[in-house]
Amino acid sequence: MTAPGVTSLRQNRNVNIVVGVTGGIAAYKSVHLVRLLTKAGHDVTVVPTEDALRFVGLPTWEAISRHPVTTSVHDDVAKVRHVAIGQAAELVIVAPATANTIASMTAGLASDLLGTTLLATLAPVVIAPAMHTEMWRHPATQANIATLRARGVHVVGPDEGELAGGDTGPGRMSEPEEIVAAALAVAALQDLAGLRVAISAGGTREPIDPVRFLGNRSSGRQGVALAAEAAARGAEVVLVAAHIDPAVRAAATHPSIRVLDVGTAAELSTAMKDAAATADVVIMAAAVADYRPAVASDHKLTKEEGVLTRIDLVENEDVVAALAVTRADGHAPDGQTIVAFAAETLRDAEQRRERARRKRERKGVDLLAVNLADAEHGFERAENAVEVIGVDGAVVATSSGTKRQVAGAIWNSVLAAR
Repeated sequence: MTAPGVTSLRQNRNVNIVVGVTGGIAAYKSVHLVRLLTKAGHDVTVVPTEDALRFVGLPTWEAISRHPVTTSVHDDVAKVRHVAIGQAAELVIVAPATANTIASMTAGLASDLLGTTLLATLAPVVIAPAMHTEMWRHPATQANIATLRARGVHVVGPDEGELAGGDTGPGRMSEPEEIVAAALAVAALQDLAGLRVAISAGGTREPIDPVRFLGNRSSGRQGVALAAEAAARGAEVVLVAAHIDPAVRAAATHPSIRVLDVGTAAELSTAMKDAAATADVVIMAAAVADYRPAVASDHKLTKEEGVLTRIDLVENEDVVAALAVTRADGHAPDGQTIVAFAAETLRDAEQRRERARRKRERKGVDLLAVNLADAEHGFERAENAVEVIGVDGAVVATSSGTKRQVAGAIWNSVLAAR
């Protein structure tokens, strides 16, 4: 299997990559990661820790990378190797990144060759955490991850699945193909540099009373992934976030992402109109409530009052259609691209496309990403499957996999449309 992005990058140029490997059982998966990179023609230097060599030996790393491998800061002193590796790198990947390594990176420790390399490099850094669920969820680890993201470190995963010892939960290192795709996007695809982007994510809530609301099941993962992908590729992003869980929202922690919190459809509309006024690209990934209660009670409604059996609704504004009208009236940057989303449960693919075509035309947007919402994809799921419909009604892109992978495909479609 070829990692998404590897083939296209091979056609452009080779990248000088450092792969740091730390002491976790997931180190065995990093052998395949290095192999994917070298087969794509990239120059890979492996920097393992001493603990990593207890899982995968030095000869394996040298054979797969085709370069000498050492863990010592005292080798090749004349060439100042402990600094030179980091200085020469165009991309640094740490996979697996253990809890200890993440803590060391946060503290800026340089106790081994990998530590000095990370301190000496100005290249983008991508880490793939791998550890037991309890360690990943520990407040110290979460604080460290937040700090690294704020410094511009890109985090891939971890995934949820089977861990060492038979445990199951979040903490499993992402698959090598996903890490390679994300890392090469960071290194080579700064194709969104200079673009200003407005993205909505999550699900709005329309209050019935102080304790009840009309809402939906959107987690915000796809919108957050779109924001993270855009920032990784050089864009300046405003993310309008509606009720996104902190654990999901953390993936949007990046110096180039500004997050605006909103609650209702009206609040989201105001925030998106403000952000879209200066945006080159607008993506409406949020699930916006179509209706709201005509009147929101200022006190909790009770059965005794007899009003909960009937709630009068009024229609909310179609935010993305309104943004398209604003653009048509000339109140948006020249060449602005607008992307809408549509979640469908129709199992028949052609019926789904036909509905998406009508919706794209009705809303007046450039692209519409239609996704199947079922037990495996869409709302509250880690994976998604989308087809992107263009202005002529044709399917211009198809993507399935993690929401970050889908985000990459959608951004490629945006660039093609522009």
